[in-house]
Amino acid sequence: MDRNSAIGLTLIALILIIYFQFFAAPPAVEPETITSEQPAVQQSTPGVAAIEQAPAADLAIGGIPTIEARNIQVETDDLLLEFSNQGAVLRKVTLKEYLTYNKEPLVLLNEKTNRFSLLNKYNGNEVDLYQIGYEHAITKVNDTTKVVFVLKDSLGVLLKHVYSIPPKGYQIQYIIEDARSSFISSDHLLYTWNQLITQKERDPKETYNHTAINYYSISGGFDGLSERSSDTERDLIEKPVKWVAITEKFFTAAFLANNHFLTADVKTSPSAADDIVKEAQVQLLISGSDIREGKAAFRYYLGPNKYNVLKKVDTDFSRNLYLGWPPVIWVNKFIIIPLFQLFEKFIGNYGIIIILIVLVIKLALTPLSYRSYLSMAKMKVLKPELDQIKEQHGDDMTKVQQEQMKLYQQVGVNPISGCVPLLLQMPILFAMFYFFPVSIELRQEAFLWADDLSTYDAFINLPFTIPFYGSHVSLFTLLMTVSTIVYTWQNNQISSVQGPMKTMGYIMPVVFMFVLNSFPAALSFYYFVSNLVTFAQQAIIRKFVDEDKIRKILDENRKRNVNKKKSAFQLRLEEAMKAGQQKKK
Repeated sequence: MDRNSAIGLTLIALILIIYFQFFAAPPAVEPETITSEQPAVQQSTPGVAAIEQAPAADLAIGGIPTIEARNIQVETDDLLLEFSNQGAVLRKVTLKEYLTYNKEPLVLLNEKTNRFSLLNKYNGNEVDLYQIGYEHAITKVNDTTKVVFVLKDSLGVLLKHVYSIPPKGYQIQYIIEDARSSFISSDHLLYTWNQLITQKERDPKETYNHTAINYYSISGGFDGLSERSSDTERDLIEKPVKWVAITEKFFTAAFLANNHFLTADVKTSPSAADDIVKEAQVQLLISGSDIREGKAAFRYYLGPNKYNVLKKVDTDFSRNLYLGWPPVIWVNKFIIIPLFQLFEKFIGNYGIIIILIVLVIKLALTPLSYRSYLSMAKMKVLKPELDQIKEQHGDDMTKVQQEQMKLYQQVGVNPISGCVPLLLQMPILFAMFYFFPVSIELRQEAFLWADDLSTYDAFINLPFTIPFYGSHVSLFTLLMTVSTIVYTWQNNQISSVQGPMKTMGYIMPVVFMFVLNSFPAALSFYYFVSNLVTFAQQAIIRKFVDEDKIRKILDENRKRNVNKKKSAFQLRLEEAMKAGQQKKK
């Protein structure tokens, strides 16, 4: 590893540390109706004003009969849903395929942590349509289950809420129908959704840092609130909005309009409760004319943050799974995720899948690795002459750099050629940092001593907390650190790096050991395996690199270029060096 390569790697490492320290996805069961012994009670959560219940609305609408409270369950291949006829809303959503970190059923929504309201003006009164008792019916249309809630007065049907539930998948169609085209007299209805995000994963900090509200406005595109902020975050979008999503680390609950919402007001805030990660509030204006004209069609998405699932939901909906910025996101979308999906078809062990991905990527990058190693070998051959230049002009760094550039031109060596292959590999390095922490494919997948590759492997739990390190020891991170130090030592045997830069090469792996100790085990394991493969790769490349042959080629270049004029780039570089020297004087 030559000096330029070492400097480049050090700067890249520092950028990584700063970024991640501070800015740091059976057949359908016939639905049944369950009658509770007592009326269903909407519960409120202390300390959260948004969850407080509105008064019953029946008194504001004359002629509404009293409806006995019932809970209605519908089960599909992927979801277990529970509705209440007291408000015609979802009371509970359980994702059947997933469990919490404590191996309990994963309940995405329930009546204790969610509160829906839909405010309408009727006869001069404000009525919450989600606080009224409805009659209900369950029907089957082909393989789709329909749950219909009907509001009636003495003259007949006033309003309908229709939920259409497919036999599998995570989307639910929802329609609001004004049967008389007069009950909904307002220009708009205020839809409010308050949710308390509960802890479902091992690491509360990581869950917090991946929980936010995202939205898609028709004019502004995709946007959202800050995930990592420790303060209350709020956006008021006064333009039409297509959808709003409350995203967690591995799951998303979203409300989408087939047409659009008039405006949106979204807010997240930290929670003081131990079992609550964040509090989220969504307020949307629904067009009253859309309901009267039969255009009030919506969808709920209640499911996992799987890229191939999200991308089919709506425009830019896949961005709820954050995979980095271009070109990093392209690497994840078109290389890493397809590789995972390919190997998933044949292999059930994700540790082995990670090993195979390392091999595929390393094989694809072999030409770049060869060029980088060849550059280091050239610098090693030139090392005696570079050392001689330093001895002759050690007190004049400008002269040293000029003479070094002259030497590089004479022998036909580009001093930054070793950095270019490393820079070309950087999108893949960053892609792993973004992919592994949010990959639901790795969630609760065990490998060796790690019981969950999507979080850290606590090989040893410490009775105390080490600043910037944590209260546990990640063995995969230790193995990665040791292998990186060995890799650095191996490169130093053929490197021209001396002094502080050489020492820095050994310090940086230790720094990363602190940074990555609480990162997913899959990430550290990936880099550990990558280092092992690199050792083997370099051993093979070394057999094809003959230093005597390189020295001969450089000598021939020197003879050929003895009378060659300086390039325009070199002249400008020398002028810049001289100008810098004059300023120092």
